[in-house]
Amino acid sequence: MTEDQPPRDLNAAGRAGSSGDGNAYGDTYGPADGNTYGNGNGIGNEDKIGTGTGTGTGTGNGNGTGPTGAGSLSGLPDLTGQVVLVTGAAGGIGRGIALRFAAAGAAVVVHHRTGAEAARAVVARIEEDGGSALALRADLAVEEECHRLVADAARWRGRLTALVNNAGVQPTQELAGMSLADWRAVADVNVHSVFACTQAAAEVMRDTGGGSVTHIASIEADRPAPLHAHYCASKAAVVMHARSAALEYGAWGIRVNSVSPGLIGRPGLAEDWPEGVRRWQAAAPAGRLGRPEDVGDACVFLASPMASWITGHDLVVDGGVSARPTW
Repeated sequence: MTEDQPPRDLNAAGRAGSSGDGNAYGDTYGPADGNTYGNGNGIGNEDKIGTGTGTGTGTGNGNGTGPTGAGSLSGLPDLTGQVVLVTGAAGGIGRGIALRFAAAGAAVVVHHRTGAEAARAVVARIEEDGGSALALRADLAVEEECHRLVADAARWRGRLTALVNNAGVQPTQELAGMSLADWRAVADVNVHSVFACTQAAAEVMRDTGGGSVTHIASIEADRPAPLHAHYCASKAAVVMHARSAALEYGAWGIRVNSVSPGLIGRPGLAEDWPEGVRRWQAAAPAGRLGRPEDVGDACVFLASPMASWITGHDLVVDGGVSARPTW
């Protein structure tokens, strides 16, 4: 990652990750520019995402034997028995989310569009650590493929208990001169796929007792950045969709939330955008860039029973940058 100190040991049973594919928002949709405020793509490795699964029995908790399963040993909530679909999970944030769900014991569907080899690598990594995963391809700019993806994910294990809408694009372009086609290219993936995948997943979850949906938004949903007008507008729409869906799907036992990351590190980011990285690290009370697993941990929490009374909420994961005054 891009901070000076080595990554934290997330899991005693884990190991350092590799083969990240260099995109702060982890999309598999092509030429996104790779970070919240800058614009360099990068092909990287050594994500340093600790994972691993556990199989032991926990100590007593006052009512007999304690919890078993991966989550209790990884420090995460135990999601054994859950089946989660993570869109855009071949690299970047999506990869981190998928690995953290697997570390918590969930079976994970790893979606990709063009990153088949990277998606297979994520599946292999999860299986090596004792987990269960499946790679599925779909073009989420096409409504029918969104519905097919959800149906295939649910068919794999006979249910779908959680959806993370992570796939997205992040091009940079001046608003002056931007065409409607340019605007729609961002909205189709960042907004319309969220609508279609959530709608399809809600139908499945309603028939199996409910579930959770989490959208990956951005702090740019309410803090615009230059050259990101279409991106910022799309993420604002995602946050409001989560709140609206929470209102309407609550009666079906479905919780819907969003997670808004700040700047997430990737290999090569400090070289591509050194001034921006320095500014971010100076502005963040936490003193570092985010890591994909920071976002993954937030998603695991929101999908867990610990968040059973949380819905319609936007969870900001930005190291405290949003607490800074802008004047």
